[in-house]
Amino acid sequence: MDVGRDRCEGYVAYFNRSQGYGFVVPFGQQDQIFVRREDVESDAQVLAEGQHVSFTVELGLGRWEAHHVRV
Repeated sequence: MDVGRDRCEGYVAYFNRSQGYGFVVPFGQQDQIFVRREDVESDAQVLAEGQHVSFTVELGLGRWEAHHVRV
């Protein structure tokens, strides 16, 4: 998994609009990576399941987190 500044590409596995969080999966992998609404770089700050996204990955509080998520 690319960590830090390198961008990964993948898809949205799940996103709960009302709670403001979800999970993305890098292409070619099965690990789900946590994502918060605040890390989505769009005006709407929401994602749709199956949507193609790019993102950076950083270790958060005991788990991998997606940041700078772009559609």
